[in-house]
Amino acid sequence: MQKGFKHTIRWWVFPLLAIVCFAFTEMAAKHPAIVENWYSNGMYPMVAGSISTLSSLIPISIDDLFYLALLACLPALMVLLAFRKISFGFAGKFILTILSSLYILFYVLWGFNYYRQNINQRLGIDEQQPTQEEFLSIVNQLIAQTNQNYCSSDSLTPEDTDSLIERSYQKLAPVLRLSYPAGKRPDKAITFSHFFAQSGITGYFGPFFNEVHVNTYTLPLEYPVTLAHEKAHQFGITSEAEANFYAWLVCSQSHSKPLNYTADLYLLRHFLRQAYQLKEYPELAAKISPEVKTDFNRIRQHWMELRNEKLDRAASTVNDAYLKTNKVEGGIQDYSGVVKLVLDFKLDSTFQKTHSYILSE
Repeated sequence: MQKGFKHTIRWWVFPLLAIVCFAFTEMAAKHPAIVENWYSNGMYPMVAGSISTLSSLIPISIDDLFYLALLACLPALMVLLAFRKISFGFAGKFILTILSSLYILFYVLWGFNYYRQNINQRLGIDEQQPTQEEFLSIVNQLIAQTNQNYCSSDSLTPEDTDSLIERSYQKLAPVLRLSYPAGKRPDKAITFSHFFAQSGITGYFGPFFNEVHVNTYTLPLEYPVTLAHEKAHQFGITSEAEANFYAWLVCSQSHSKPLNYTADLYLLRHFLRQAYQLKEYPELAAKISPEVKTDFNRIRQHWMELRNEKLDRAASTVNDAYLKTNKVEGGIQDYSGVVKLVLDFKLDSTFQKTHSYILSE
């Protein structure tokens, strides 16, 4: 009887620990300053440093293999059930243990960063209330800068791009409040890149093995910003808007003109989306050079040809639910929040002066 009791208790260890972990996430959401100090700037850089260093030794994606193994568990259990090798009770307890373990590992290895202080608090950037005139002024500046920086990105190799981005992250670490280097971040190809491309996914960060992934279908025009975005996640930046901001700033502050151009092109697309409803939009669009317009169309055409509408919608729905579950109220709309962050950054003159010794803009 005592043996049976111990056996039953063993199956409840991880579910109970998952409940404890959930309680910690609820408390963490109410105390972002504590999360910032103790987890994001304390525990996480050590976790990221050790795990990413080990996973970087293997050239293929361990996260992809891990997810495939998890997916294979379900049919394997069904086969074992069909041949009566295991009971339904065992299968249920096994699945519950796996799900509980994944939940705990996700938050311990990376997920608690969702509850850290926001970027304005971390970097000391004041939130702004820009007027329409200020917004239009910045859009005009961005258009002029994008036109001026136009160049081809095809000459940069992935290795060169990675090196340039790492150099820029290292230079900006004091401004971005990063614990550099916090591990190693070589990008790995997504194993099923075509499937992900059909879903509109250009890259992802694997929290279980601290891996940065970029879709092999990503164009050279987008590769630097995509890589810098996923590296931001590796540094513990969970917000998509903030990762977009870090990616833009890191690429725009590089001494590489191709990286500067990809950053401008990426950001301009977000600003134009927000300006689309304004009566000044036709005038703004007319100022964009033909070469830049060609690149915009090239990117759009590339992904439209790859897109599978059903997969894209399903991926967006899952991502939206995932983000909202982790207290990101805007869900997938969080990506477009980069416009607000850039406006805050550009209009905070005090911040610009304080960090003028690093910032080249």
